Amino acid sequence: MKFSIRMDRIKASGIRAVQKRIAGNDNIISFAAGLPDLALYPLEDLKAATDEMIEMEGIRAFSYGLTKGNGELLEFIVDRMNKKENVKCTKDNICVLSGSQQGIGLAGLMFIDEGDVVITENPSYLGAINAFRPYGAEFAGVDTDDDGIVIEHLEEVLNNTPEAKLMYVIPNFQNPTGKAWTLERRQKFMEVVSKHDVVVIEDNPYGEIRFRNEQLPDLKSLDKKGQVVYLGSFSKILSPGMRVAWMCAEPKVASMAEELKETNDLQSPEITQMIVAYYMKMFDLEEHIREIQETYKHRADLMIKMIERYFPKEIKYTKPDGGMFLWLELPEGLDSDKILDDAVNAGVAYIPGESFFAHEGVKNTVRMNFTMVNDDQIREGIKILGEVFKKYI
Repeated sequence: MKFSIRMDRIKASGIRAVQKRIAGNDNIISFAAGLPDLALYPLEDLKAATDEMIEMEGIRAFSYGLTKGNGELLEFIVDRMNKKENVKCTKDNICVLSGSQQGIGLAGLMFIDEGDVVITENPSYLGAINAFRPYGAEFAGVDTDDDGIVIEHLEEVLNNTPEAKLMYVIPNFQNPTGKAWTLERRQKFMEVVSKHDVVVIEDNPYGEIRFRNEQLPDLKSLDKKGQVVYLGSFSKILSPGMRVAWMCAEPKVASMAEELKETNDLQSPEITQMIVAYYMKMFDLEEHIREIQETYKHRADLMIKMIERYFPKEIKYTKPDGGMFLWLELPEGLDSDKILDDAVNAGVAYIPGESFFAHEGVKNTVRMNFTMVNDDQIREGIKILGEVFKKYI
């Protein structure tokens, strides 16, 4: 059996590797997950919305729909983009996706030819890096600091990489670091990229889980040339299992995404789109989001408090204002993947940070998740992990 060369370019996920190491051990306290808390799914409201939807127009929910998306859902998305994200758009700018991960894949199909360069933050979401690899993409990383992407390095990379056609960024509570770009960085970023013929994929799955400070404008709202392709999702604020997300872009790009999607899965499931639409019509999504924000804020603050108490002072860490992750930097020379064996043996798991880099990763980094653990697990897990790190520092 002869497979395409694209299959040779796919790399195993570092996250799955960790999951295999802890599989079957229910006693492990896992900071390795990248999932929203299952207990925060609005199950009763979703059930009520589903019952109402099936009662009113169930036959349509079990039928084919338009590739572009369910009409009522499209109206809700357009309204949300205009009012909450301050992005002026119409249905012509929107294409519903089967999860924002599909949007990343469609962007690869649309914009990447063999040998093209994709620019990412260093580090970046490994699911995007792996999605772009099969198309023959090369990668260039841009450094980040506590305020977000480093503009001087961005300019250097763009000026020295004329073959760069696509850039992938997560300005809001990035996966894996939890960092959010400041307003100044967002404005300067758009000033710089507007001078180059590069498409910017703005992935925003965590933007609505802001639990400190005011919402900052999306890159798409600052976009004057139509070069930003925005990806939004209901996965982190409603339910990931329904796989309902969307792309907001220039009409030509949205139309091309629709054409490619038709060859990919014909359409996102009509039934889950209609459940989301009925939920939006019947219930207060903003109230539900506030509950998520309060819960995650409490857990993030508790994790930071425990880190300050139990971790060696040499370890640096981010203090996220939202999202689902924080990032550790261990002293140079340490390898978080090797330390993970000791951590798992002690009863705690995390994700080594190396796999979040497009090229040779920084081995002394760690991604920590705080959304899938309760207070007792955070207290005990961070204490245990602190003892493990002390053996190496």
